[in-house]
Amino acid sequence: MLPTDLLSVGETSARSGVPASALRYYEAMGLLEATRTAGNQRRYPRHVLRRLAFIRAAQNIGLSLDEIRTTLATLPESRTPTRDDWTRLSASWRVRLDEQIAALHKLRDGLDSCIGCGCLSLDRCAVSNPGDITAGRGPGAGYLPRTLRETPAHTH
Repeated sequence: MLPTDLLSVGETSARSGVPASALRYYEAMGLLEATRTAGNQRRYPRHVLRRLAFIRAAQNIGLSLDEIRTTLATLPESRTPTRDDWTRLSASWRVRLDEQIAALHKLRDGLDSCIGCGCLSLDRCAVSNPGDITAGRGPGAGYLPRTLRETPAHTH
């Protein structure tokens, strides 16, 4: 590898749009690998930009960093995903996207009468909550579709 094929943390951050703190976090999680200079500064191979794009796309779909790490671990020698890898790996995300789309449609279609919160304050609501039964579901918007209720994965 030529020295010009290595990017500093700042260069990698600027090119990828991923904050330097996230790069270090991803490295600690095993999502990225870096080499070190004689002065112990991180250097990332240029192809890590494609890997970071893959990570961002997977996060936008709703995958957690643990799921992304598991997915990337299926690649030989921790290499950057190729076009064929992307096609194969992203196909399994179709179901998740379909669930999210269906949940968003359900939210949109009921938005004028209920946002799925489980509150007791509306006099007209498409979702009944007698005796505050929703409190048993835990905090947050209990009637919101599951895929929209989940806390987003740590995205740094």
